[in-house]
Amino acid sequence: MKEIKQIGENIRKYRLKKNLTQLDLAAACGFEESSIGRLENGNTNPTIKTLLKIAKALDVKLSDLVKIK
Repeated sequence: MKEIKQIGENIRKYRLKKNLTQLDLAAACGFEESSIGRLENGNTNPTIKTLLKIAKALDVKLSDLVKIK
């Protein structure tokens, strides 16, 4: 789905703005590094709980992550 891919791109954008690696973000969220890769590539549909953890780790609003262009 286009929307899931966009969410992944948003996660990657904010992660890179914070100069974090996928491993850094995964550790901050309590996830496996591969999970972040799958999310960023749009290969998995994240739950709200997952997105909230990521938003908190990146210090952004949930709405920033789910913004669809």
